[in-house]
Amino acid sequence: MKIVFNRQALINTMSPLMCAVGSRGTNPITEYLNVKTDAENGVVLTTYDLEKAVRTSAEGNVYEDGNYCVNAVKFLQTLKLMDGDDVTLEINDRLEAFVRSGRAHYKLCALSGDDFPVIPAVQTGEGFEISAKQLKKMIAKTEYAMGINDQRPVLNGAFFKIGGGELLIVACDSFKLAKCRAKVEIRTLSGKNDEFKYILPQRTVSELLKMLPDGDDDKVIFNLSHKNMICTFEGISFFSRLIEGEYIDYDRIILTTHRIHAVIDRNMLLSALERASVVTEEKVPGSTKPPITCEFEGNLLKLSASSSAGVSYDEIETVHEGEDITISFNNRNLMESVRACGSEKMRMDLSTPLNSVNIIPLGEEDGGEEVFFIMPVRTRR
Repeated sequence: MKIVFNRQALINTMSPLMCAVGSRGTNPITEYLNVKTDAENGVVLTTYDLEKAVRTSAEGNVYEDGNYCVNAVKFLQTLKLMDGDDVTLEINDRLEAFVRSGRAHYKLCALSGDDFPVIPAVQTGEGFEISAKQLKKMIAKTEYAMGINDQRPVLNGAFFKIGGGELLIVACDSFKLAKCRAKVEIRTLSGKNDEFKYILPQRTVSELLKMLPDGDDDKVIFNLSHKNMICTFEGISFFSRLIEGEYIDYDRIILTTHRIHAVIDRNMLLSALERASVVTEEKVPGSTKPPITCEFEGNLLKLSASSSAGVSYDEIETVHEGEDITISFNNRNLMESVRACGSEKMRMDLSTPLNSVNIIPLGEEDGGEEVFFIMPVRTRR
């Protein structure tokens, strides 16, 4: 096989592929990039770590066809270190890969493309097309709440529900929950008013957030089966396995009978929490991170934290309804929940120092719903 690429264009093409490169210790073939020439698509590049895969085509002049694999990380590093405008990839029958650009050349080990794992086919005819910009915006507001290595597998990802002209995304990790629902334009691939429910793994959601385009006219197409999905956008096909299981009853978890309400300037609160993080995020061997204590007294919110690193105190004006209350949170969890709330004003709904708290954005009337739920921390008094 012999192909000549534009070096910088190939580097740009390979960037999204790297998210599906396997790490050391897994199946060694997952660390490789599959390079295959195709009469219809030209040069097809694929990475697959057995959980997710990325496939795209690259522009290049093909002088000899072939189907081989090269180590993805080493190949990309080699491309970045070279300084020529064009780069030639040549692989012979002895599985020797030669990379040449300008006066520099490298020799890498290659594998046969027949050894590369086959990506499961998703050809059910079920799926939908949706705005990439809207999807990316909603993922950005919820992905922080996904579980990581939770004992309940369904929490190690985000729940998606599409149907009736609405998109709903829910993420939860037992300490915080994010729920976003919005009106969206949806075109089903079957032409019917189908409803779709599925759970995407945490890593898949995080990579989608990085890769999805955000132009007003950009679309993404999802093809779904019982266990897998493929989404396509801007010439990239992104494959992922789905998490099997029934998602939690999130509406039952979110309390709606709070008696205390406080309207707060979101940016002022976020700034105060970031200042407090100097104290709360200090790593002290043998001790846990201290919480941030929020004392709602009249129309004033007093925030305090203390640790061996020091003491912080701040005050913010609020519009308070209900009795006074003192409640504590993990500062990072509270910061992430407040940051996800994109409006200028937000409302905190509270009941007792041990009950969950809802954070609701104010002023965004687009027919949707956003709720950011957080559990408090029990403290000694």
